[in-house]
Amino acid sequence: MTIDPSALSPLGKASEYRCHYAPELLFPIPRQLKRDEIGIDPARLPFVGEDLWNAYEISWLNPRGKPVVALGTFRIPAQTPHLIESKSFKLYLNSFNQSPFADAETVAATLARDLSAAAGGQVTVQLEPLAAQPRPRVDYPSGILLDELDIECDRYQPAPELLQADAGRCVEETLYSHLLKSNCLVTGQPDWGMVVVRYRGPAIDRAALLRYIVSFRGHNEFHEQCVERIFCDISARCTPQSLAVYARYTRRGGLDINPFRSSGEFLPPDNIREVRQ
Repeated sequence: MTIDPSALSPLGKASEYRCHYAPELLFPIPRQLKRDEIGIDPARLPFVGEDLWNAYEISWLNPRGKPVVALGTFRIPAQTPHLIESKSFKLYLNSFNQSPFADAETVAATLARDLSAAAGGQVTVQLEPLAAQPRPRVDYPSGILLDELDIECDRYQPAPELLQADAGRCVEETLYSHLLKSNCLVTGQPDWGMVVVRYRGPAIDRAALLRYIVSFRGHNEFHEQCVERIFCDISARCTPQSLAVYARYTRRGGLDINPFRSSGEFLPPDNIREVRQ
């Protein structure tokens, strides 16, 4: 019998918050478990990309015991063998609270080392102490909003058969929607997000795409896995020449997760917050 590693994670369980540095709290989950469900060959990933995490509750002590607070940005490559379970990430970050470090550079290096070990590949870390007055940007994508389309919805589990494209008309465009909602794979808690689809190729039926996005409303899956499923479904049903799928999810526990997957032609967008973040 195969045991789902997510069942062993701290997610959905009562947890003791440790306030002294504890890298062992990080809980990696093999990405391939869910990739197998959608037919992704581990030897030939159909995409490149990253999982961009923003952390809003990072603090540690300076050598004199005075707290420092900071914002954090973490970029985990999509080709790493593991994703990091979000509650374990939160517990790990909280373990810095009563731990002294020489400076922000030492904290960043520690985070990069531990997260890279958990993910199985190089994780990039950027810390911005609030004393430096960082000013994150909030904006909307440059593209076409689908949400005002007058559509009828009655599918609330992923329905790739809804997707359609006009093979006789090729375009390059960016479409986006704030109506993405899925649920945590373990707890069933709702995950709210905005999804952006940028592509070049046969024109995707916009109403069909919006119905497909809404069909995730009752689906239980982690953020990263939902984006990969969307990417693979659009690739298979609409056969774009180039494709990128990007989602920005609202934060939980001081963290937001923003997965990006691309066929390679489109670069990751800037780290611009969705209005609900």
